[in-house]
Amino acid sequence: MKHSGYRTMWLVVMFDLPTLDEADRQRANRFRNFLKDNGFQMSQLSVYFKYIGVRENAPKIIKLIEGNTPVGKVSILFFTDKQFSDIICIHNNQIERMPDKPEQLLLF
Repeated sequence: MKHSGYRTMWLVVMFDLPTLDEADRQRANRFRNFLKDNGFQMSQLSVYFKYIGVRENAPKIIKLIEGNTPVGKVSILFFTDKQFSDIICIHNNQIERMPDKPEQLLLF
């Protein structure tokens, strides 16, 4: 079943974590690796995103993030697929498109 671009969602995690000493930097890097290990893609050093399908999938992911968040500030934002596709990124003076949502894996 194909979902509307106005119903399917992307989750964006933005964070500002202390990096004053080596222990802080290790905690921040562990959090970044946690996000990558759980299917998030890096947009910027402290901004990661993931396609989550429908909004009903969000509570499980939010709980997982909450359980792995170090001291610092973490914000979680939601965008519809349509809104996410309208984001404009400029990298090295070139406009880049945001990635398309991943194709669903079919299992037989």
